[in-house]
Amino acid sequence: MNQNKPPQIQQSFNVPAHSHGQRIDQFLASEFPEHSRGAIQQWIEAGQVLLNGHPTRAKTRLKGFERIDVDVTLPEHSEDQPQDMNLDVVFSDKHLFVINKPAGLVVHPAAGNPDRTLLNGLLFLDDNQRLLPRAGIVHRLDKDTSGLMVVARTPEAYNSLVDQLKQRSVKRQYLAIAKGRIRQPGRIDKPIGRHKTQRTKMAVVVGGKPAVTHYQPIEQFRHYTACKVDLETGRTHQIRVHFNDMNHPLVGDPVYGNPKRVDPEVDEELKDIIREFPRQALHAKALSFMHPHSNQPMKFSAPVPDDMDDLLHDLRELNALLPENEEETHRPGDSEIDGDWDVFYEE
Repeated sequence: MNQNKPPQIQQSFNVPAHSHGQRIDQFLASEFPEHSRGAIQQWIEAGQVLLNGHPTRAKTRLKGFERIDVDVTLPEHSEDQPQDMNLDVVFSDKHLFVINKPAGLVVHPAAGNPDRTLLNGLLFLDDNQRLLPRAGIVHRLDKDTSGLMVVARTPEAYNSLVDQLKQRSVKRQYLAIAKGRIRQPGRIDKPIGRHKTQRTKMAVVVGGKPAVTHYQPIEQFRHYTACKVDLETGRTHQIRVHFNDMNHPLVGDPVYGNPKRVDPEVDEELKDIIREFPRQALHAKALSFMHPHSNQPMKFSAPVPDDMDDLLHDLRELNALLPENEEETHRPGDSEIDGDWDVFYEE
């Protein structure tokens, strides 16, 4: 029988002056990004959130300098069933899992994907995960993005990893294959929020949440570029939105690019390969953080998945020729893309 107690959130905040006019549920959603706004509204309705010592309402507007006290017992995932997902567990101890998620695997159950998710697979690995918020999942990857994720196994590990994410000390690096020639490293600092008219999409918007992406081209072709991408922040669809905003959407992205639109100068055989690539070409290749118990640095790297590896091979074979009179740029080849990655930008 499970003797662990459900985790609690017991935290207090002094509202900063710049939050004047913000709804209290919006303020708490930014403080607890791992919890949905709907869940936070339920906390408020249940009296588990006090404003200056008194119950409040989700739509209450803050004035600044108030005190907010949160005392919440988190629910168990009693409705979610354990399912053997044959997860690729890169590392595990009694404090955490590191998972190499395949493309196509949804992280959380939701409408249209009630089961067969990463969460169900985690419950199969350890039923105690149901006592943690979101079964210990502290960050997510899009369904069709592959790569590394860290998952907490204890309340202490959960709180530590969430705090590291808030402090931006968790480093996540991606391999992305984008349309067009990206010649120089760069930094994108543009806020991201919900698209004004297409509510299922995100976009660069005035007043959105701060979002910072660093990118570095590591292999260039005539019409495409493989990039190493590092996140300072972790907004929904951040890499996909930022790359599309600079007119370099990711290959295969069905939301922020047009997978069927290919430069007419591309080799005919490669055109078919690009159009048929089944997902956004994005892989979370490297992950680093501090172990929540030992406080030792942890670094992991996942190999490039077969579909992206095949795409890179085809680009090298069919699209590597540069235009006449153009100097050849750095093309490191397989060893650098497949090797261990280090954080490449300086704070």
